[in-house]
Amino acid sequence: MSIQPLQALPIEQLRRRRSVKWRAYPEDVLPLFVAETDYPLAPAVTRVLADAVALGDTGYTPYDPGIRDAYAGFARRRFGWELDPSGIRTTGDVIMGVVELLRRVVGPGDRVIVTPPVYPPFFEAVPEAGGVLEPVPLIETDAGFELDLLGVEAAFAGGARVILLCNPHNPTGTVHSAPALRELADIAAGFGAAVISDEIHAPLTRPGVTYTPFLAASATAARVGFAVTSASKAFNLAGLKCALIVTAHEDTAAVVRRLPYEVHLRTGLFGALAGVAAFSADSDAWLDSLIAAIGANQLLLAELLAEHLPAARFRIPDAGYLAWVDLSALGWGDDPGRRILAEARVALHRGPKFGEGGDGHVRINVGCAPEVLTDAVRRIGALL
Repeated sequence: MSIQPLQALPIEQLRRRRSVKWRAYPEDVLPLFVAETDYPLAPAVTRVLADAVALGDTGYTPYDPGIRDAYAGFARRRFGWELDPSGIRTTGDVIMGVVELLRRVVGPGDRVIVTPPVYPPFFEAVPEAGGVLEPVPLIETDAGFELDLLGVEAAFAGGARVILLCNPHNPTGTVHSAPALRELADIAAGFGAAVISDEIHAPLTRPGVTYTPFLAASATAARVGFAVTSASKAFNLAGLKCALIVTAHEDTAAVVRRLPYEVHLRTGLFGALAGVAAFSADSDAWLDSLIAAIGANQLLLAELLAEHLPAARFRIPDAGYLAWVDLSALGWGDDPGRRILAEARVALHRGPKFGEGGDGHVRINVGCAPEVLTDAVRRIGALL
């Protein structure tokens, strides 16, 4: 039986939202930039939040609000990963978790590998933790993007202490293969280095693509790795502030246990409650419908670009509702998103912010109604 795609909310209703997506620009701008989606919440999430409001349940977050077991169940059902819940701790969001882990595994001035083009907050998280950025860009091949493992090995040999991995990768949507993750773990272990993996987009892996959590790639990966994830991207819960720091080995779990209790207290109670509902089996059908809607929109985007911007280069991503589009051939300069906003009144995430490999690119959020996506691409195409 085919899965019915989730329907986005009407744009008139969305414009009543007070999140950054709908407040950053005037109403004549179509916002397809920040990673928020336009769909109704999963029913289980709506119920638990409504119950909490009715109860006035707005206090501090308990140490174990149930999300550790909920995520372990989700990982078992969705990824085939048997995970010990005791190796999980919560904090406010993924970047908070990344910064706190970096503070424990690098010293002042130590180099941290990042793999641009990559999520822009990585470029701020590393210096916030006292590290120094060491870019090792992804390699683009005919088959897609992949890690430059030789470059990573050279960076570790030169003294880098950790790699900040993005799996699935933002903005390209690449799901790194299990063999590549195993090789990365072996390289890191050989230099006594660590891997911190941002896995926030993993629940949105499209059908037919096998997603491997870094910690599940091998025993070595479990020993050298930390993962940070959240329900916030798939279930549109960013404002509720709950992320998971995940370990799968006693050595890394010991590092996380030494984090100050304040790191946990940054977890929002609504975020934890919503996360439990999101990761429960009750939300699986909703998530499948969301993935179907995103997949249809990624195909629609490919068709729209072929019709209205035929010089654009776009590859259907392995995961997520973000689309990485190369507009270099249009001659709109290194930052085409600037012109698109000014003249087409469409807000996209601008490529140069993603570091090396971002010039000439834009990132488009397709987590919206097909009509909105169609309007946006037609507006951009009219600039030709």
